[in-house]
Amino acid sequence: MTNARTTILTTAIAAVAVCLCIYLWHARQRAITLPPPGTPSVPTIAANSLSDSDRTPTVVYAHNLILRKGANFRVYIRWLRGQMLRTNQQVSPSLDDPESFLFEIQKGVIHANIGDVANYLNAASPSDAPLKNISLTPEGDQLKLHGTVHKIFSLPVEVLGSLSPTPGGSIQFHVNKISVLKIPMKGLLGGFHLSLSDLIHSTRIPGMQVSENDVLFDTQRLLPPPHIHGQITSVRVHAPDLEIIYGNTPNDDAKLAQWHNFLRLIGGTVTFGKLTMHHTDLTMIDVTQAPWFDLDLVNYQAQLVHGYSRMTPQAGLEIFMPDLDDPSFKKDDGKVSLDWLKNRKSSVPSTIPIK
Repeated sequence: MTNARTTILTTAIAAVAVCLCIYLWHARQRAITLPPPGTPSVPTIAANSLSDSDRTPTVVYAHNLILRKGANFRVYIRWLRGQMLRTNQQVSPSLDDPESFLFEIQKGVIHANIGDVANYLNAASPSDAPLKNISLTPEGDQLKLHGTVHKIFSLPVEVLGSLSPTPGGSIQFHVNKISVLKIPMKGLLGGFHLSLSDLIHSTRIPGMQVSENDVLFDTQRLLPPPHIHGQITSVRVHAPDLEIIYGNTPNDDAKLAQWHNFLRLIGGTVTFGKLTMHHTDLTMIDVTQAPWFDLDLVNYQAQLVHGYSRMTPQAGLEIFMPDLDDPSFKKDDGKVSLDWLKNRKSSVPSTIPIK
């Protein structure tokens, strides 16, 4: 009897020990796999979680559009067709972040004001740049650069050169003549022991490279976002602008003048403000009769607020927008309040068009 009790007791103790081990093992695994209390959960996004529609590039159409690129530069898009490409494959292009996308132009005509180019070069140059007080003027089909270079003492410099595209999509400025104190110098300013690289710190300004008598401008790196890239087929001085042509592009001013001013985005995914649009169908239209549609990406939400939006039968969005400085367009910075919603007899805001 005593042996039987001993056997039962031993078996029970062994069973308890086994259960205790199993419990402790599970507790240990739980402590390893579960985060500490209060730790916020972080969703894991698989690399292939983006849908095909998200990965599809957004097609871009634009006519007579001024695109502000930072505080000191604008480009005038006469017309273009291309794509809006994401710069980060995991982040959708956002109108609120010009660094999140670039425009890959297939065909188009873009103008850059010569004075704007000079202002941007002055603003973007480092504080110790040897060439100061830059100004640009057209000289027939060439471009003349005036500035002041410091070499022992300050010297007025004048550079005359021609523009041409490169196979890599950059713009080449070929220096034909350099003058100091209005005195033409043979070679590269040999009399003053100056070279073209003395005028431009090519290693200090991203997007600029000096090669013998040429300066190469990589406009995608040199200019502020949103960046523009494409195969340039022609670049010429068309005072007061520089005219840059991408692809095999017709440039008929009479036909282009018949179009409305607009920016249209089709396909892919685009975010703006608090909204994300899949299978994008977004058209921004200038409501004024101005020659150009001034779209300021820094302040575009104010333009949206002061405009009028409507859905299309295809679930697209059309936004009729004013220029920010257009005094004729009605502006309403408010929104529908809860008190307005409580009163059925309240009039619809005057800025809402009702048929």
